[in-house]
Amino acid sequence: MPTISLPSRCDRAAAEALLPEMIAALDAGTLTIDARECTQIGQAMLQVLVSARRTGDGAVIEASPHLRETARRLGLSAELFDDAPATGKGICA
Repeated sequence: MPTISLPSRCDRAAAEALLPEMIAALDAGTLTIDARECTQIGQAMLQVLVSARRTGDGAVIEASPHLRETARRLGLSAELFDDAPATGKGICA
């Protein structure tokens, strides 16, 4: 299972930089996204994470407390952190 690590600052630039790597990794099966160092996250990265969960075999996100709290406040916890990867039609592919 491929793994991608997110930087502490997950802004638009980080999302744009990591998107091609995520697309390629999702072709190899379920992706693990290590977001344990995330201390700041923006809308663009949240969109990429939701899309990764829905693309191909999906993704499992290992989240920092900050990411979990942000997802909770925005109503994205189930979308991002349910036990099984959320698969289906995604926008990454």
